[in-house]
Amino acid sequence: MPEPRPYYSDKGLSAAFYDLITAQDASLAGDVELYASLAPAGGSVLELGTGTGRVAFALAEKGLSVLGLDIAPSMLAQAQTKHALRGPDLAARIRFRRGDMTALQLDESFDLVICPFFGLAHLPAGAAWRNVFTGVAGALKPGGKAAFHLPRAESLAGPAPPRERAVLQVSVDDAGRRLSIFVHERKAKAAIGRFDQVVDYVLTDARGREERRSRERLTYYVADPRPFAEAAGLRLEGAPTPLGGVGEVHVFAKP
Repeated sequence: MPEPRPYYSDKGLSAAFYDLITAQDASLAGDVELYASLAPAGGSVLELGTGTGRVAFALAEKGLSVLGLDIAPSMLAQAQTKHALRGPDLAARIRFRRGDMTALQLDESFDLVICPFFGLAHLPAGAAWRNVFTGVAGALKPGGKAAFHLPRAESLAGPAPPRERAVLQVSVDDAGRRLSIFVHERKAKAAIGRFDQVVDYVLTDARGREERRSRERLTYYVADPRPFAEAAGLRLEGAPTPLGGVGEVHVFAKP
């Protein structure tokens, strides 16, 4: 089989079925409410790693104005498609833009910056994290807050399940097609905070025959975000908030 694709690549299945998969993920329960509680009523939000707009649309429904930034064209295309189908009042509160969170160049500031669902953990915890926090500090209004959802190392370091056992199976459509997800490989380098996983996404028809398969690599980097935030001039706001049993939301404020 060819080398694994990166997660969320144009030709992979993780991006194509992102909304379906995240809808089954109990570890994300309550994240939208948490982020909304950090912004003033009618405030402005910058979402880093917006993906298909799952959080952005939900925040806009709560009256917030959201700019969603993502580097993956396949994810942004889905967000834009959904945006075109929304009513004018809601659509007016949401914008999407392609961009790199390690090189923020924005001509506006925000009440809240968020990076949900382990978005920062996709990047090595070094210069990339320093650049992200520097950019976030520059994008925040005085008194504004920033929230980063990061995984806990112990939730990533466990042994991989048997390769033949699906970790998720979900119906795709009324024709009986199903998507199954299998963990092919899992490696942990806890000493440097790097956790690699290779996952097989398998799409089958109603009779169980394979239609398409995509092997994809997902890498997470785990580190304490506080030194990076403090170096950028941000202040920690209390203890991290546990979310879903596998991660925590770290909140910082700009003086």
